[in-house]
Amino acid sequence: MYRQKIETYFKEHREEFLADLSRLVAVNSERGEKEEGYPYGRGPAAALKEALEIAERFGLHTENWENYLGIVELKADQERTLDIMAHLDVVPGGEGWTVTEPFVMKEEDGKVYGRGTSDDKGPALAAIYALRAIKELGVPVEKNVRIMLGCDEECGSSELDYYFAKTKPAEMTFTPDADFPVINVEKGHFSGVFTADFEAEETLPALRSFKGGVKSNVVPSKAEAQVEGLEENILSDAIEKVGKETGVAFSCEEREGCFHIFADGVSAHASTPEEGKNGIVALLLLLSELPLKGDAAEKMRSLYQLFPYGDVNGKAAGIYLSDEESGQITVSLDILNFDGKHLEAEFDSRTPICANDENLAPVREAAEAAGLHFSGSLSKPHHVPADSDFVKTLLTCYEEYTGLEGKCLYTGGGTYVHGIENAVAFGCCMPGEETRMHGPDERISVETLLTSGMIFTEAVARLCR
Repeated sequence: MYRQKIETYFKEHREEFLADLSRLVAVNSERGEKEEGYPYGRGPAAALKEALEIAERFGLHTENWENYLGIVELKADQERTLDIMAHLDVVPGGEGWTVTEPFVMKEEDGKVYGRGTSDDKGPALAAIYALRAIKELGVPVEKNVRIMLGCDEECGSSELDYYFAKTKPAEMTFTPDADFPVINVEKGHFSGVFTADFEAEETLPALRSFKGGVKSNVVPSKAEAQVEGLEENILSDAIEKVGKETGVAFSCEEREGCFHIFADGVSAHASTPEEGKNGIVALLLLLSELPLKGDAAEKMRSLYQLFPYGDVNGKAAGIYLSDEESGQITVSLDILNFDGKHLEAEFDSRTPICANDENLAPVREAAEAAGLHFSGSLSKPHHVPADSDFVKTLLTCYEEYTGLEGKCLYTGGGTYVHGIENAVAFGCCMPGEETRMHGPDERISVETLLTSGMIFTEAVARLCR
């Protein structure tokens, strides 16, 4: 019954909303050096101060919890039914921006550009405006709702330990830090490390070193290897062949009798390895085409057999899994280092609900059969039933304000709510919308932010009445 009023309210407050968002974007809130009173540096604390001042202007109850996080509540000193968990810290501004500078918000063609517009200052502000709309429109709610504004989501979410040391989870929780309609499944995480030690290899041609990867959750674009005693024409032929097969660019340099080989692919998040071109795996394929001798070269071939180029679902490793609610497993070899004496490699896997120690054991068995020591760990997925009243209410709100089908999604990534009972990701990115999150020209449409605010207002009204 309040839909028309809610829609009108957000349209009338469009310019004020954008002015407030501009204030937030202007603060470089990437994590800085810890100081007394500033656990994540001064940038996140400054953004928190701005956000709380905005909420105070609307007559909402606010608290700053020692610059770890802040809270905004509709009703002070009342147990809350709903938590909305957003964050104000951002990744570094970086280079390559073309529309504006990272911390100068600009509107162009119906979109706002700037670091944090989509992740997660814009969504956080949409939630604040939702509470403002509830208050100013007189929408009747009996139960309390709290917005938690975190300051360390991009660097580990350590503020959640602080938060839950002081309070218990709400009956229901959502975070506007992902996609609409509703993400009710966040996959589990299976990581594994392979190691091996070697004697110095004297038979030529031989592999002398390998280096690739920066983080275990990032598909590596680059890798490099050093080989000795190889004929140049054999290497050139292999580079041409593997380059065509993979689309990865290879180059090499000869230095002091050794060839240094470089692979240059495309980076991606480990939860979506199909979007990248893995430089490590491509270079392993190249090495497997070369007549390299010795135990180290053989171990590299064994690794390639477990993680062949293009296999991002663990089929070769014997751990392919899939279920209807959470989709297929993803697997990505993301770190590999060899210095001539010691090899260490690490893979990242996002696992469906059906994964367990038993059906993931084949990769351990295959590694040990190849003479590689293996250690691994599995963390559970996060799952809220799609038929719960909470999820069904959120989907209904989404459908009413967008006219789009509401359905549950799964993700290989993780959000604030992973592990919190009855908690899901809800917004703010609309289906098909490209936000360039974490990259240059981060952006989001103004319509998306305002519609998100409307949806959040309706959701609060229904869940807290």
